[in-house]
Amino acid sequence: MSLDVSPALLEKAERGEVDEREFVDCVRTSLPYAWELISSLVAQVKVDGTEFADNQVPPPSEQARGQLLRAMASDAIRGALQRHFGVRLAFQNCHRVAVFAPADSTEERYARFTSVRAQLLNQSDELRDC
Repeated sequence: MSLDVSPALLEKAERGEVDEREFVDCVRTSLPYAWELISSLVAQVKVDGTEFADNQVPPPSEQARGQLLRAMASDAIRGALQRHFGVRLAFQNCHRVAVFAPADSTEERYARFTSVRAQLLNQSDELRDC
């Protein structure tokens, strides 16, 4: 299971009444490594006044890597995180998360980051089995 869903939240989902803030809180508590990494990148963008920040350091453990993969691979989780933080997320390999500020000026950089070429250039032997 990728998220630790409380019985109360599960009951709300079964009734169809899910508040996205509650879902985001569930993500925050279930995937703390992914949450902290994305939060720190968002903070970096805000503090530095830039429109882009990325992480190039592999996760410290397989558990952390799994959290990051679950957060980025789920459309619902990724979308909720983007809306919560007001950013656009991108992902390469098994650890390189990038945060893009919501601005027209980031579109070209986002397109470069998510391109086939960028994915190929971001390969390494140590990440082959991540």
